[in-house]
Amino acid sequence: MRIVSGTHKGRRITPDKSFKARPTTDFAKENLFNVLNNIVDIEELSVLDLFGGTGGISYEFASRGAEKVICVELNHRHFAFIQKTVQELGLDQILPIKSDVFRFVKSCRQKFDMIFADPPFDLKTLNTIPDLIFEKELLNKNGTLIVEHGSKNDFSSHPNFTEKRTYGSVNFSFFEYK
Repeated sequence: MRIVSGTHKGRRITPDKSFKARPTTDFAKENLFNVLNNIVDIEELSVLDLFGGTGGISYEFASRGAEKVICVELNHRHFAFIQKTVQELGLDQILPIKSDVFRFVKSCRQKFDMIFADPPFDLKTLNTIPDLIFEKELLNKNGTLIVEHGSKNDFSSHPNFTEKRTYGSVNFSFFEYK
């Protein structure tokens, strides 16, 4: 896993081989951020990264100049890895939070410009994530939610759905708050 662009471009992040997280592939991440570069100015964004895993998406946003990134991860080993990597890279704009994502979202009082969610593809409640984000009004006006998911999920009928992008076996569904 590497940071694709920005101040830490090319930096390799290597979690322990026994790590249980499934990081977003470099190919998918590079394509995702190419799309994002055409629709938003990443600098000055406030970002919420749900199901942080290895922290790869958080590092990418921070490397590209996002103002604030909150990275939520429940697994203790993954959270500790994210904390250590944030310190090593000096990415002070990333705030790792050890919490259950659903509990965090239900109690969150902040709003974000961009929310990225990469839940386990077999998570039974994966389809509820967009509804929960919009019910809790966590996005700023014109804010974007991106949910990474497998091929079994279809969000196209959601009222805030805008598009789906597929890169190999990785799917990104985009939602917008107007």
